[in-house]
Amino acid sequence: MISFVLTLKRLLTGLFHAFKLKNFQVFFVLIVLLLVSGTIFYATEENLSFIDALYFCITTLSTVGHPNFIPKTGFGKIFTMIYIVVGTGVFMGLLSYVAYGVVQSNQKDGDIDTERDRFKKKAKHK
Repeated sequence: MISFVLTLKRLLTGLFHAFKLKNFQVFFVLIVLLLVSGTIFYATEENLSFIDALYFCITTLSTVGHPNFIPKTGFGKIFTMIYIVVGTGVFMGLLSYVAYGVVQSNQKDGDIDTERDRFKKKAKHK
């Protein structure tokens, strides 16, 4: 449990550091635009509900994939191919800046093991 809390803290701190970077902000806006445009496209062109279209877009961009949906129209298939290539690249770019933020925050905060040891000592004293 302690490891989970510390890992979550490092991730959130890394996100905070990443949000300060202009490139991260650009990638974040691009991801939001991709999700919105993809959701609108799949809701209108492929007749998916809003939540199903958004779910498909998120699983596609995160490279998990959606096993039960295949675009039916030719235009939908072409859009999906372009969406996967562009979206995956943008998503990986965003993740690289999150990783950079985590590394930077760890370097500023000191050694991770020292932080874990301090947390364990505080827990024992309570």
